[in-house]
Amino acid sequence: MALNTEKNLKLYYSIKEAAEMVGLTESNLRFWEKEIPSLKPKTTGNGIRQYTEKDIENLKAVYNLVKVRGFKIAAAKKMLATNKEGVEKSARVIEGLMKVRDELKELKHQLDYLV
Repeated sequence: MALNTEKNLKLYYSIKEAAEMVGLTESNLRFWEKEIPSLKPKTTGNGIRQYTEKDIENLKAVYNLVKVRGFKIAAAKKMLATNKEGVEKSARVIEGLMKVRDELKELKHQLDYLV
């Protein structure tokens, strides 16, 4: 049986890693945790936050609402309370589209270089 090297073996991420993955500052991330109940990472005995993949997905959903779509924190909180599944699905779709856009930009850059 072959070893699956594509799978991420890390179970927990630090606040710095989580903030970088989403594109936020650590202080902004801590603020969001205070305001939005669904953003509650596991904490160690001495208060160090540990984010799981699910926590990162929740952060991306909130990021999509607040930073991409322009919702206020209160509106994002309400959207997550009423339609969390739809918000998460929308965040995944937008993230995928942004990756495709970036790949297309890179291809265009490479084509411009050839011409």
